[in-house]
Amino acid sequence: MNQPPSRRRKKAIPAASNDSTLPNDLAEEDISPQENPALATIDVTAVEIPELTEQEQSDRLHLERRVERAFFEAGKALTELRDRRLYRSTHKTFEDYCRERFGFSRRQPYHLIEAAVIFDNLVEKCERNVHILPTNEWQIRPLSKLDPDIQPEAWEQAVESANGKVPSHRIVKDAVQRIMERTQVPNTYQLGEVCQILAKDNPELRGKGGCWGIVNHVGEFSCTVKTWDGVYTVGLQHLKSHNYLPAECEQMQVICDRINRVYSSGLEESVQKFLEMLGKLNRAYLTDLEEKVLSVIEKEYRSSDQK
Repeated sequence: MNQPPSRRRKKAIPAASNDSTLPNDLAEEDISPQENPALATIDVTAVEIPELTEQEQSDRLHLERRVERAFFEAGKALTELRDRRLYRSTHKTFEDYCRERFGFSRRQPYHLIEAAVIFDNLVEKCERNVHILPTNEWQIRPLSKLDPDIQPEAWEQAVESANGKVPSHRIVKDAVQRIMERTQVPNTYQLGEVCQILAKDNPELRGKGGCWGIVNHVGEFSCTVKTWDGVYTVGLQHLKSHNYLPAECEQMQVICDRINRVYSSGLEESVQKFLEMLGKLNRAYLTDLEEKVLSVIEKEYRSSDQK
């Protein structure tokens, strides 16, 4: 019986190849697993990274401290610009100067100024034990709710919660909240603080919902607040702090006193409505137009007094 001729597997030739002169032994060669690129072994030479020298370690620490202190230096510079009124040759107010020169919002320079004070406090009381310091103003802002003596403790707790890294705003805020709850102070409002009145479920505060007032007395469970048209005693459950900075609270105190001097029931209705609207502002400043209108009302009030 005749046996069929034996067949050998031929190596595949790319379709795009036009070379018809390949040797027969190459065309008929078996594919060996050792020739598969996917199975090739690549030797990688390990590169040893040298440790930092003492000088490099010192340079690194110095540069890290410069990064950390960037916002602190900004706050210190802004403090001097404000206190020495070095903006007076070009701008009427510090806020206008910061907005036009640096692109800051009205509150931003005050946040940086306050952050610089807190940073100084942390450097003085924490750096020996905690080498992690804030790197921006947002991380440090929650500490403003605490007394300076307690701020370092809150920061240390926040660093610990962040596993030895720079803590986020949320972690610092949580640490501050835990300390505030631990102290169990029922009334945390301070004299001069600006608060919003919440009138719901209290008929005695009807018409005062949304109005802001200046705290001028702190009781155990209530505060006495001065508003645009009088003084009211309000329970803590009906107050909400605007969380203004000290400089902003001072500005609102001035605005409150100005409105108080000119407000009376004998004013024209449109003027009364304007002053009442100012009494419900959710910002710590007057716009240029509001300032002009209030100045005209004050001028008319003074003129009528002189007659």
